[in-house]
Amino acid sequence: MSQTHPTAPTTQRPVGPPSKHQLAVMIWIAVFPTLTVLNLALQPWLATLGPVQRTFVLATIAVPIVIYGLMPRLHRVRARILARARLQSG
Repeated sequence: MSQTHPTAPTTQRPVGPPSKHQLAVMIWIAVFPTLTVLNLALQPWLATLGPVQRTFVLATIAVPIVIYGLMPRLHRVRARILARARLQSG
């Protein structure tokens, strides 16, 4: 027979959505390095394009990376940081 072990009651409240200031910082943390890496990696090819075409290419590549790749990770990191701060404060 399998024994079940009681678990400690969960007193953690779920972390709410970020404030607009937290979200702005998270977006900056995701966008700046992404655009920097893309600019460096694609520099030879981008140099042949005009500013509008360069912006279009960078945005087309960067937006999915940021939205689907980086922002979910940043939300999880933020939740862990806030949960850890709650544990330490009381």
